[in-house]
Amino acid sequence: MLQRLKRIARRVVYGRRAPVSDTQELTEPTGPQSDALEFMNSQRIAKNAESLIKRQVTKLDFNSSYLVIEGSAWFEKYPEKDAERIIKSLILINDQAEEIEIPLVNTTVERPGFPASGYHGDVNFSTISDGKPLIPGTYEIKLQLQQYLGNGWLIRRTSIGQIVDTHQDLNYTTKMTSYSAKSNKSYSLIFRYSLASQALKVTSYKLSDVNPLENEFTEDVGLDSAAMRAIKRRALKLWYRWYCLQPIHKKQISFVSDSRVTISGNFEFIYQELKRRNTDFKISFYLKPSIKTKKSWKEVRTLAKALATSRYVILDDFYPLVYPLHIRENADLIQVWHAVGAFKTFGYSRLGMPGGPKIQSLNHRNYTKALVSSHNIADKYAEGFGIAPDKIQPLGIPRTDIFFDEPKKQAIRERLAHDLPFIKGKKVILFAPTFRGNGQQSAYYPFEMLNFRAIYEALHEDYVFLLKIHPFVQNKPTLPYEYSDFYYDVSDYREINDLLLVADQLITDYSSVCFEYALLNRPMIFFAPDLADYMQSRSFYFNYFDFIPGSLAENTGELINQLQHPQVDQAKLDGFVNFFFDDLDGKSTARFVDALENDFEDSNAAELENNDGLAISEDGKIIPDWGKKAK
Repeated sequence: MLQRLKRIARRVVYGRRAPVSDTQELTEPTGPQSDALEFMNSQRIAKNAESLIKRQVTKLDFNSSYLVIEGSAWFEKYPEKDAERIIKSLILINDQAEEIEIPLVNTTVERPGFPASGYHGDVNFSTISDGKPLIPGTYEIKLQLQQYLGNGWLIRRTSIGQIVDTHQDLNYTTKMTSYSAKSNKSYSLIFRYSLASQALKVTSYKLSDVNPLENEFTEDVGLDSAAMRAIKRRALKLWYRWYCLQPIHKKQISFVSDSRVTISGNFEFIYQELKRRNTDFKISFYLKPSIKTKKSWKEVRTLAKALATSRYVILDDFYPLVYPLHIRENADLIQVWHAVGAFKTFGYSRLGMPGGPKIQSLNHRNYTKALVSSHNIADKYAEGFGIAPDKIQPLGIPRTDIFFDEPKKQAIRERLAHDLPFIKGKKVILFAPTFRGNGQQSAYYPFEMLNFRAIYEALHEDYVFLLKIHPFVQNKPTLPYEYSDFYYDVSDYREINDLLLVADQLITDYSSVCFEYALLNRPMIFFAPDLADYMQSRSFYFNYFDFIPGSLAENTGELINQLQHPQVDQAKLDGFVNFFFDDLDGKSTARFVDALENDFEDSNAAELENNDGLAISEDGKIIPDWGKKAK
């Protein structure tokens, strides 16, 4: 008992040795520093040894869930010029002593003897926990400083220190969201800085957790439940088999989509060309705004008959109802697709990736034809759709014809000047990124990557900023009302090509919109702060850095600078356009309608047969018929 009391007394007088996570033992060097190191590694050093560290914060900025911190930290007794011998980090420690380490970037400052003491850090609390928001709890944010001294590292932790020009406590709160196919979560994020303790704490707590599949709207608001959609898919298959007993109507074209209710995009160009030619095709449209939108039983049966008896069924997007169907021998299911070119991987190019299809999936596989803009990407679309390469038709994408029609372009600009009067007299920036997540149920955009305030302050006098957010994105940007003369959300405007025509500059990331905009020969910026994460989860058909026909911005500062100094690499842009477009003549629609009228007959087919009627290859070799005697 007496010995125990003595040990307690010694701890009171001399203090307890700090844990290894806070103070690590050094291999003591020889020389003048040895005495100092012996003292610092003794039991008399208080936990965290804050007195050994000098520090100050020169910048602490919050932008949604983004924290930007800049400052200096150094051991006052150990001057150091070599940044390689100094490591700085932020350490988040919760109530359970669990830690998250965030490396800081060393920067140079004007401080005699300590030029390497500066640091900079960007922390996104929406993705800090393995790509997800900060796990609920309260965390103290410590500054960790490591410095190499001879043959060992001196490691200490302390509070972040005093913030320059701050004379009161600080509080900041925002929200974070997380989306997946089975769980959409919302969090509150609260930062508290205490001037007295010079300490920063952050608290995360969950506000809501909703299963999107269980929270689907029902027929009461015009949407079918998941169960009802499954029943109707089954009914459509049965009706389709029944109507397959009827003959195919050789002049029937059915346009089918679950992503639009108007004749727009590729559908509009094809339809207008058919009408202009006064063809004898009978044309019908089967359009809904979403795959979840209610279809009456009559509509399901009508659709089944159209799919079974039409000579041509034309799609422009993902259409789950048609994929289980066996397309009849003398009919064509044609995918004209809503995107141009080949950028991020899609479909069966994503087998084995998060959100990718299963090998047994039927999606896309029954297309008999698919349009692409260039023969250079035919193999990418064949792979993505899971169809044979000979089913890919490099005829061009009909809706790109608008970029070669000056009267139509001018008419669209005049209409938008009327519909969007705020663009008058301003340079127009169009922000059109793609979504993050593995599909529609989990789609979101990390708006916290953009510092809306900084962009506004730098550009609002001369520019307007249009936001065209992907229709899958579930979260919306929170824009203060004082920015309403600069930021305008035009996401509900259906045709992005119209918006491209009035945009002086385009900001995108991994979206195929860059292909259409390249035809306008204008500057574009690829804003991709999360490039590394996106490459890991999604991947691309081409090397991203070699591919993009514009400049890369990895943070808001770079984005602002590039917007203020727009540039076009003409040689790279020309190479990009010539690779991804076979024809730059504005006649893609005409070529497609020609193919419809000619039953997609190969104009070169006759040349591939000799006088004996035997098929030959392009290099002149005879291709024999299976099991038949050779002539």
